[in-house]
Amino acid sequence: MTARLTHRGPDGSGLYLDGPIALGHRRLAIIDLAGGAQPMPNEDGSVWITYNGELYNEPALREELEAKGHRYRTQSDTETLVHLYEEEGEDFAARLNGMFALAIWQESEKKLFLARDRMGIKPLYYLRRGSDLHFGSELKAILAHPEVERRISRSGLSYYLGLNWVPGPYTLVEGIVKLPPGHWLEWQNGRIQSGSYWKLDFRVRPDWSFGEAKEELDSLLASAVREHLISDVPLGVWSSGGLDSSTILHYAAQSYPGRLKTFSVSFRGRSFDESPYFRLVSSVYGTDHHEFDLNPDQDLPAAIEELSYYCDEPSADAGALPVWFLSKMCRRLVTVALSGEGADELFGGYITYLADRSAALARLAPEKALRAALWMARRWPVSDDKVSLEYKVKRFLEGALLDPDEAHVFWNGTFRTEDKRRLCRFDEHPPVRRLFESLPPDAAKAGKLNRYLWFDQLYYLPDDILTKCDRMSMAHSLEVRPAFLDHRIVEFAASLPESFKIRGWTLKFLLRELMRGRLPAEVLKRSKQGFDIPAHDWLRGPLRTLLLDTLTDEAVAASGLFRPEAVRALIRAHLERKANYGYHLWGLLTLFLWLRRWRIATVPREDLRPTAVEESAPAT
Repeated sequence: MTARLTHRGPDGSGLYLDGPIALGHRRLAIIDLAGGAQPMPNEDGSVWITYNGELYNEPALREELEAKGHRYRTQSDTETLVHLYEEEGEDFAARLNGMFALAIWQESEKKLFLARDRMGIKPLYYLRRGSDLHFGSELKAILAHPEVERRISRSGLSYYLGLNWVPGPYTLVEGIVKLPPGHWLEWQNGRIQSGSYWKLDFRVRPDWSFGEAKEELDSLLASAVREHLISDVPLGVWSSGGLDSSTILHYAAQSYPGRLKTFSVSFRGRSFDESPYFRLVSSVYGTDHHEFDLNPDQDLPAAIEELSYYCDEPSADAGALPVWFLSKMCRRLVTVALSGEGADELFGGYITYLADRSAALARLAPEKALRAALWMARRWPVSDDKVSLEYKVKRFLEGALLDPDEAHVFWNGTFRTEDKRRLCRFDEHPPVRRLFESLPPDAAKAGKLNRYLWFDQLYYLPDDILTKCDRMSMAHSLEVRPAFLDHRIVEFAASLPESFKIRGWTLKFLLRELMRGRLPAEVLKRSKQGFDIPAHDWLRGPLRTLLLDTLTDEAVAASGLFRPEAVRALIRAHLERKANYGYHLWGLLTLFLWLRRWRIATVPREDLRPTAVEESAPAT
């Protein structure tokens, strides 16, 4: 199991075996390079921990614990977790400010305690088999067990096809689930119980003035970014030249004692190349800047094959590919990188929020008029641009014909329910409304925008954005820290009126106003780009052979999951430029590569145990 996670921790490994418990760890050394080996015990060896993450309020907690008589042997934040658990028991997780997935074994009680950070930055999977509990940071660790059956979860697959990601607690492997963000799980004598130690709460404070909110956000960002810079190894900042990453760079430059390194991916000569913006920001802050041009001259098929191993679950988010190359470049010079993930979900940064509002108006028109407009839009010639006007108009009109909640996830998704029924040979298609029904009752009172922000923070952020970032960065042994997701900032954003987040057609209004006069005007005025590849174009060009060789009629039929004629029709329409199905086909392509790599059973098989050769990690 630990060997499967070597990429997450190339600097050391450790095991603790005692009676019913086996704890394993792979270490990526960030703090206390010499003394932070895990699994780590307390003073008398009665409590053991294995832990992945960073604890940003560790200095304050250490001072408090030492005052209470706890004796430290290391400078590692891991040891603080052990002592805090001794002091406060299972309530200790609520005291933590950081990103983490952890397991603590209490010898006297023969009790195992698991916990995951509030926003789901760090992953934690588990599987119950009778009275046994298997857990790990990635699916592939659990799949190392020879008795774990690898069978596709059709409910998880249906969500994947519609959303482009698998919402927790589902995974694509039957029986293996994700521990939800902000939750704990306890195992004792073969029995488990679980619960949450923190819950997101959109309780808007009506007394906020806009000026007070700006001052508070300024203070919170300065504090969070300063704490995220703590490291005993080289550190840098990911930069896209957009508002979010540039904001992180601004605050990092205020606190970092030296010259910061920045890292970017460019698409030179393409309609969505961001290089003029991140070069401008780099010059303003005088960073040591590095960039990688992602173009078809790279061996894209080989990189995508590697993704099928490291993604853990297939990534239908085509943005995984640039994050892969960004992480690979970044790791040559640093071990830690700060990023801007989370700002869009906290402060209202996606164009989908405008689409939600506009669709409500469009639905006032007769349905026949909307269908006629869509019929006409589909005759518009397709474009290879990233998110062209043609693509946005077609997508908007299709979503306007859906239920509002279904439309919200459709804007960033692919297959609608009716599409899945034509495509799939199975009928397990849980409705999207089931996810919305899991929102707390207060979500309906929070306002339309806040309700969708709430949903995206509970599902889209941890299960797509953060999962993509974690797997692609950790594949290259790089730790990425999203400073916007400090829980103090999350709670602050949830308390804001909707008008502070989106005003008129301006997204992230409060954050944009805070950075006015600090960041270049070109950065503040530019529209949201997103981190993506020209999927439509590349699947007609440099990835065409990989697509056709992977989604053959024989492979599709053998899976028992899809109708070959339906997949064939998607491919033909896309290649003949009758429609842009690049994102649909990317999701199917990465799914089939993943199924093949991990030999996931889609129909009954006699032997589900792959050989060591088939599952060895590819060279990065």
